[in-house]
Amino acid sequence: MRVLLLSFLACMFILSCNDSKKENETTQNKKEPIVYDMYEPSEMALLMNEMYAHNLKIKQDILDGKMPAEFPLEFLKIHSAELTKAKDRNATFESFSKLFIQTEKEIFNQASTQPIEERFNNAVNVCISCHQTNCTGPIPRIKKLLIK
Repeated sequence: MRVLLLSFLACMFILSCNDSKKENETTQNKKEPIVYDMYEPSEMALLMNEMYAHNLKIKQDILDGKMPAEFPLEFLKIHSAELTKAKDRNATFESFSKLFIQTEKEIFNQASTQPIEERFNNAVNVCISCHQTNCTGPIPRIKKLLIK
């Protein structure tokens, strides 16, 4: 009789362990799915990517012996586009952005006596100089724009 009682208790113990395991599995399945925070680029980051792509096309045009058509007006958004960190829009940024617009417009100046490659590299160097004061990450990418 004792053996039968011990066997019964052992079976109940084993079955009770399985039930709690099932409960844990169902509560784990009911947990909310993990939602990841995706990076949303700022207006300025998007604008700078557009500027890079456009200047890459200008570089290729220059290397192919073509004169770039006209200054892209979208570049003027540099003065108003929302930065990733709003505090970065300071006097240094403002002066570099004005200088960038001037040097970029000079690329399209048909009356200039300065070689087009030099004018283009001046604009790219303004980008590099600005990025040396803040947001240094894109500098290696920007340097690829320089015409050797």
